[in-house]
Order: sequence, then structure tokens, then C-alpha cells
Amino acid sequence: MNNKLGNKNGEVNMLIVDDEPVICEGLRCTIDWEKLGVRVVGEAYDGMEALRLVQEHGVDLVLSDIRMEGMDGLQLAKCLKERFPEVRVIMISGYEDFDYARQAIRLGVSDYLLKPVEIDELTEVVKKVVLSLGSEAKAGGMQEVELWLSHMARHGIAYGKQAPSSLRGAQFRVLATQLDRFYEQFGEQPPEGYEEIQDDWIDRLHTAVARPFLRAVSVFDHENLLITLVVSDVNMDRAAWDQWLGALRSKLKEARLYCGVSEPYDDLEETANRCAEASGLLPYHVLDDKAVLLPEDREAAARERTISAFDATDAAQRLMAAMLKQDAAEVRARVAGIFTFFREEGYLPEEILRSYEEMSALLRQRLRKSGMTGLEYGPRGAWDLNIFNTYGSLETAVLEEMSQLMQRIERHGIDKSYWIIEKAKKFMNEHNGTDLKASEVAAWLKITPSYFSYIFKQGTGKSFTEYMNEMRMEQAKTLLATTHDKVFEIADKVGYKEYKYFVSVFKSYTGMTPKEYRGLSASKDAAAEID
Repeated sequence: MNNKLGNKNGEVNMLIVDDEPVICEGLRCTIDWEKLGVRVVGEAYDGMEALRLVQEHGVDLVLSDIRMEGMDGLQLAKCLKERFPEVRVIMISGYEDFDYARQAIRLGVSDYLLKPVEIDELTEVVKKVVLSLGSEAKAGGMQEVELWLSHMARHGIAYGKQAPSSLRGAQFRVLATQLDRFYEQFGEQPPEGYEEIQDDWIDRLHTAVARPFLRAVSVFDHENLLITLVVSDVNMDRAAWDQWLGALRSKLKEARLYCGVSEPYDDLEETANRCAEASGLLPYHVLDDKAVLLPEDREAAARERTISAFDATDAAQRLMAAMLKQDAAEVRARVAGIFTFFREEGYLPEEILRSYEEMSALLRQRLRKSGMTGLEYGPRGAWDLNIFNTYGSLETAVLEEMSQLMQRIERHGIDKSYWIIEKAKKFMNEHNGTDLKASEVAAWLKITPSYFSYIFKQGTGKSFTEYMNEMRMEQAKTLLATTHDKVFEIADKVGYKEYKYFVSVFKSYTGMTPKEYRGLSASKDAAAEID
């Protein structure tokens, strides 16, 4: 994948400069330049003509005499340094003058030879320059490809730049690789330590990928996401690719790596989409611990995975109860239970993050209502799922946040009234079928009725009677819709001994009588059955 040097064959273009045509001819004919990888593009007899030919022919190397009429070799070298700094210069001089040599060195001349020039010496000097130019071209070409690939991975089609001309191949595939259990292994690693890890990572991967007709270029899109473009010089059939993937799989497992592999493609304009395809496969690693993930693995998971909804409300309520009791063991058990659910259901990391964000928001909301302040933070901002790329690391992160939250609760405390209200709600729910009074709840709590009424209104936004009626009406609506009990029987079940009072409260709450509500509910059920 080298950049081409001067011409389409990758040869070095050389210009010979001397004010004596016979010397130019001699230098051209004495050495087999083609064998050295050099093409003589012309001869110039003074510095001005040399500058014109350098620009015209894309010259890489100038072989020039130092003493010429008009613009001499040193002046030419100076102009080349200013206008064409990439051009190499070999200077030939008939004068063993140190001042000339010193000036040539200052002008960046590659070498300084004395006449009469030894053919072997000149050949060796030119070989070194050709080798140096080739190395620079290779490095420059690789940098160009890496930059292009980086933009393809990061910015996608919007980048819109054509592939470098040096990038040639019959087929291509994109690999997106990650280190397994990255947070567990390297979560505490200082940034300067990543360089050695990443160098080893690339070496291992390129060794695993390498074949006589395959080569690879890799760029890091993240400290734990390596994008690799695999280039094949030949068209490989499915069986050949499968054999290659089998060997790759065992190599990756040894290196504790896993990867998503795009489909093969032959048009480099597809590279952005193929980068996204390969990267999008990585989250599925948590399901089956596969070292190599292919598009068909995602399709199979989509067919087979039917995950149950996560009950964020219940999880938040149970975690909050454990944290308010300052029971660290129970908090750990609750978090472990949540992740057991995620594992068994086959949740992907992004789905876990969304579920946790919902639960965390509910938890903070409940804590704010209980009197805590300063809870405007969310879960780790946006969790970096390239780092937290396993169930275990996500569980550790959740547990860390729950522990920090529990410490804040311990430091700042919770208004005692919260506990009183929660106990009152539980007692009221257990006795909602009786004609329960606020004074009875207050007596059970061992506080005065007036204090109970005050804190209950403050904590719930409703009076005791409003809260009880709301709770009973919801229960009555369920019974009217799901049973054939008579209305007066339902009134008695939900705690109203006076039938007329029950009807009055129900109508004020729902806008209709109990019989009207039952009739409407029956009509909806019948319509649903017809549909």
C-alpha cells in the first residue's frame, strides 16, 4: 500500500544536472539505473532549467554538479529546499573544499561526492536514497490510509472522502475488536499504560489476520475499540473466508479479544457502512461469549431473543428500602438479583443502561420526595459501553453507585416523617376493607392524630380521607369490571358501610355511577372480543 514515487511504476524519478552535456550522457549511460529502481527523466545544463524540469516531471532525486555557469549547484540546492523540500539532492564536486561540503550539508544535500566519481560509490549512495524514499512513501501511504479509515469509522458516509489511491485490493472486510473484560483488567490503568497494551493488541491481531495475499491496517476509534481493514489481493469464496475465520477465532481467544466481522465487499465506498456493521456486532458478545461475531449471529439473536420488561418501579422501591435501612448486604443482593434477570433474559449492554437509567431516575425522585437534596446526577453520565463491556463490569458499576448513594443517605439522613408515612400507607392498604379512621392509624403509629394528619398531607399531597377514597375507588373499579358482585357487596368489601355514600363518592371520583361504570366496562370488553 505504498504511495507511488514520481510515476505509476513506483520508480524514483531522477534528473541529472551538469553544464557539460558529455558528463550528463556519461552519468546516464554508465549505470543501470532501472535496476536500482530509478528512471532518468531528463538532463539539465544549468540550475534554472533544472528547476523547470523538476516541476514538470515530478522529480524525486537530483544528481547535480556543484560548479556550473549561471545558477550553480549550491544555489540550485537552496531553491529546491525552498520550493521542493521533498526532493533529494546528491552533489558532485571537482573541488575538495570543506566550505562547499559544509554549505551542502546546511542545504540538506543527501550526499556529497568528489570527482572523479567512483561508480560503485555513486551506486551505493543512490541505493540508500531510493531505499529512504521508499520507506518515507510507505509510511506516508500508510498514514493516509489510516487517516481515511479513522474518518470512515468515526464520521461515516458524511466524511465523503475517496479512498487513497494507494489502497488496492480485490476484496475487503472490516473487523471491530475489543479486549474482553476491559474494565476488570484495565479499569485502573493510567492512560500512559494503554500504549503498550494497544501496540501488543495490533501486533497480535495483524499476526492472526496475516496471509500471503491478505494485509491489514488498523486504527483505534476508542481505547477499547480497534477498527481493522483487511485487504485481500484475491477474490476469496465463502469456504476460504470460513477457514480464515476459524483460525482467527482461536487466535483471538488466546489474546482475550473478540471481534465483529463485516460481510466481504469489493467497493471501498461501502467501508463506512461496514465499519458500523462490524462495531454493531460487538454488544452481542455478552450473550454467548463468542470470539468472532458475524452478521448472521445478530440475526439469529433477533429471532430468538424475546426479553421480558424490566420492572424499574419495583426495583427502585426495593433498593430504596434497603438503602434507607443502611443494609449493604441487601443492596448487594438486590443488585445481584437485577443482573441475574438481565443475564437470564439476554439483555444487551445498551438495554441494561436504559433500564438502569429509568430505575435510577425513579429512585432519585423518591429520595427527593423523602427530603433528600442534591440528587440531580444520573448514572455515570453516559456509561462508556466500550469500557463496561460485560455483565460483570456493569454490575460492579451499578453497585458502586448504589453504595455511594447509600453513603449520602447516611451522611444527610432522611426526614423521619418518610418512614411514618410509608408505614401508614402499608397499614391503610392492609385495612382498606374496614371503616378505617385517621385517629386509628395515628394510634397504631403511636403519634397524635393532628401530627399524623399534618405529615401525611405534607408527604403525599392528599388528606387521609382523599387518599383512602382514591385507594378504595381503584379497588371498586377493578371489582366492578372483573366480578358479578352486586354494587352494595362491592361497597362493603372496599370499606363503605353506607351504600348511598359509596355511590356518591364513586360518582364524584369517576363521573358516573357504579352501574354506569360496569355497563361501560362490559361494552368495552365486548367490543374488544369482536375485534
